[in-house]
Amino acid sequence: MAASLTLSFFLILLSFSASSGAGSIGINYGRVANDLPPPSKVVQLLKANGITRVKLYDTDADVLNALANSGIQVVVALPNELLSSAAADQTFTDKWVQANISQYHPATQFEAIAVGNEVFVDPKNTTQFLVPAMKNVQASLAKHNLNIKISSPVALSALQSSYPPSSGAFKSELIEPVIKPMLDFLHQTGSYLMVNAYPFFAYEANSNKISLDYALFKQNPGNVDSGNGLRYMSLLDAQIDAVYAAMSALKYDDVKVVVSETGWPSKGDSNEVGAGADNAAAYNGNLIKRVSTGSGTPLRPKDPLNVFLFALFNENQKPGPTSERNYGLFYPSEKKVYEVPLTAADASKAPANVSKNQTPAAGEPAASPSRGQTWCVANGKSAMEKLQAALDYACGEGGADCRPIQQGATCYNPNSLEAHASYAFNSYYQKKSRGTGTCDFGGTAYVVTQPPKFGNCQFPTGN
Repeated sequence: MAASLTLSFFLILLSFSASSGAGSIGINYGRVANDLPPPSKVVQLLKANGITRVKLYDTDADVLNALANSGIQVVVALPNELLSSAAADQTFTDKWVQANISQYHPATQFEAIAVGNEVFVDPKNTTQFLVPAMKNVQASLAKHNLNIKISSPVALSALQSSYPPSSGAFKSELIEPVIKPMLDFLHQTGSYLMVNAYPFFAYEANSNKISLDYALFKQNPGNVDSGNGLRYMSLLDAQIDAVYAAMSALKYDDVKVVVSETGWPSKGDSNEVGAGADNAAAYNGNLIKRVSTGSGTPLRPKDPLNVFLFALFNENQKPGPTSERNYGLFYPSEKKVYEVPLTAADASKAPANVSKNQTPAAGEPAASPSRGQTWCVANGKSAMEKLQAALDYACGEGGADCRPIQQGATCYNPNSLEAHASYAFNSYYQKKSRGTGTCDFGGTAYVVTQPPKFGNCQFPTGN
């Protein structure tokens, strides 16, 4: 059975991933509520849990002052209602930057400015103002010698096609007026595209077609993209790659993606399929494990995932269905919303909840995980201490045949931790008949469909 994480261990992983060479995790701090703790206490909560990146939906003075000298990087927002003014006159953005950014800098560390939010679905039709506003904010920042990234979060509804991921394409009516100009701006300024991606919404609408395990990063057979042969082990990876494919179709292959919002509600209405505390704990916990592997998506395997979770608190004044008010990791009382009794030590030995995607060699189709030969290898980007502990477990309690990696034996060379761990992990995996959950080792291993190559060592297979 795939294991869930305690929120405590989840936050430890959040801190780890934020400080390691893997992907990064931040959190959205929304304030559509009348019962939240004051910003000073919120900053204490963030620091107590090792959270070093936070995203806001405005530039509230009390919040920015509270974040000063905290060491927490912040993404702020210029809201949709200011886009027309920001687009029309750079004098407006000059004053906005002075009042909301420069007077707090450098005590408050600004990572980026989100100009608007999901503008393409704004009922006030502010799309035409987006790129001019972004350019004016950029020019105003330059006047103050401030090097702060500028982007704008887009919803997946901006895509005309997203399945399979290789067919990803933006809506035709958006491409020339705003998508191309925005991507050109991001390319020229070295920024990234912010994307709000929620596997929950896709699962809720298609629960008869989408596996819950696939949506929650749990062990599952995966889905092979019929367009390029890549195998997807999670719905979020597929959603992100649909965006990458859409950008690639427009020849913007060098613009990266940051997931500016993603999460899972701990409560919902009776018709909100999948909403619940157990699923929320599984999604958020497994997402953190996924990010901490350092691996990218199948289309961008070398680009680690950078994600902002939604959200820090349950917000009692958000309109809409019950789920909208129940995305938080914490109640306003600062009590955790969900708790699963599992220690960090238990989690390090837990069966696989996360799989790293493997890109097939050029010209070769991706093999189905349910048939053919598969091997288990170490993730070389894992922390050395985690990898060593997993190797020790495999060769010890796990019962793997580690004789070939002893000094002087056939697979001792190359003498590297990744190579030795890969051999041991695969020995254990084959010994267990390649069963579900037997290639994880605390998130330090993943399944591949091509024979591993470490020197002249031959890796055994169960076939």
